[in-house]
Amino acid sequence: MDLLNTLVDKGLRRELPTREEALAVLATSDDDLLDVVAAAGKVRRQWFGRRVKLNYLVNLKSGLCPEDCSYCSQRLGSKAEILKYTWLKPDEASQAAAAGVAGGAKRVCLVASGRGPTDRDVDRVSKTIEAIKEQNEGVEVCACLGLLSDGQAERLRSAGADAYNHNLNTSEGTYGDITTTHTYADRVETVHQAQAAGLSACSGLIAGMGESDADLVDVVFSLRELDPDSVPVNFLIPFEGTPLAKEWNLTPQRCLRILAMVRFVCPDVEVRLAGGREVHLRSMQPLALHLVNSIFLGDYLTSEGQAGQADLDMIADAGFEVEGAGTTTLPTHRVRQGGGCGSHDGGCAPCGDAPGETAAESPEVPAARTDLVAVRRRGAGTDLAPNA
Repeated sequence: MDLLNTLVDKGLRRELPTREEALAVLATSDDDLLDVVAAAGKVRRQWFGRRVKLNYLVNLKSGLCPEDCSYCSQRLGSKAEILKYTWLKPDEASQAAAAGVAGGAKRVCLVASGRGPTDRDVDRVSKTIEAIKEQNEGVEVCACLGLLSDGQAERLRSAGADAYNHNLNTSEGTYGDITTTHTYADRVETVHQAQAAGLSACSGLIAGMGESDADLVDVVFSLRELDPDSVPVNFLIPFEGTPLAKEWNLTPQRCLRILAMVRFVCPDVEVRLAGGREVHLRSMQPLALHLVNSIFLGDYLTSEGQAGQADLDMIADAGFEVEGAGTTTLPTHRVRQGGGCGSHDGGCAPCGDAPGETAAESPEVPAARTDLVAVRRRGAGTDLAPNA
C-alpha cells in the first residue's frame, strides 16, 4: 500500500503524517491489518528495537474522587464495587512497588484519586518517592496525582520523581461530554507545569468511549504538539456502575489500528499499552508488541490484569526482550533535547470530519465480554499479595 510506505518513510524521519493519512490508518480493512502492523512495526523497531519497558502501578488512594469523569470507576457517584481506601503509608507503598520491581518493572507509577494534591499530599508522596528510591536503586518513579498547583511539580522533582502523568484522554471538542468538573485546558496546563519543572511528561488517551475516528486523530495530534516523552494508550474498561458501562465499542482489530496510528503520529515516543489490553485485545496482545514499546505489568488501578508471569512469557514468546534498568528508553536525540514526539510541526485539527472524508463501514461489534472485567481485590490496600 502506498499509504503504508509513505507512513513508514515519515516515521523513520520523525515527520508528522497528514490528518488524512492518520484517518486512513483507522479506516483500513481487516484484510490489510497485518500489513498495517508490519509497517508500524518497522517504525517501532527503528527507534526502540525489540525492547519492552515494564511499568508497575501503585494505587496510593483508591476511590472517593470528587471529579465526575464518566470513564472512571473511582468517580463521584460511581457504583462500581471497587476497593476504597485512603492514603497508603510510605512503607506500604514502597513494599507494593518492590513487588513490581522484582517482577522486572523499570518504572513505578504512583497514582492517587482526586482533583489534585494538597501541599500535605505532596509531602506524603515525596516521602513515598524517597522510600521507593532508597530501597530500589535505579528505579524510575512517575507521579499521577491530578491537577497540579504552582510549585508542586518542582517539589515532586526535588523529592526524586522522574516523571508526571496526566492524560488528555479525548479530544478537546468532546472533552466536555465525559467530564464537567474540570476542563481540557486544565489538563494541558498540568502537563506544561510538569515539563517546566524538568519532569518527563507522560500523557495519553482512552479509546472506546464512543468517540469518532476524527476525535481519536484530534487527541493524538494534540499529544504530538504537547510533546510528552511517553503516551499511554488505554482502552476503556466499561465498569458496571459507571456512565460508560454499556460502551463496548472495541474489537482487537480496531485496537491494533489505533495503536498503529499512534505509532505513526508519535514515532519516537514511548508508546505504552495501558489499561484494558486484556479486555479488548485478548489473544491478540502479542501483535500489539510490534506497535508499542512499553506495557504495564500485572494489575491496574481498580481492575486486575493478567498474571505478571504471563506478561513476561508473552514478551519472550513474541521474540521481544524486557528493557533493563541500565538501558535508556528514549532515542538519544530525545534524551539530549528533552523533547517529546519529535519536531513541533504538528497541530491539532478542529474537531469534526475532514473535508471530503467518508466514513468507513463499521464492522459488527461482538457481544460485550463483561466476564473479562475483574475488579482488583489484591495488592495495595489489601492483605493479599499483589500481582507482579
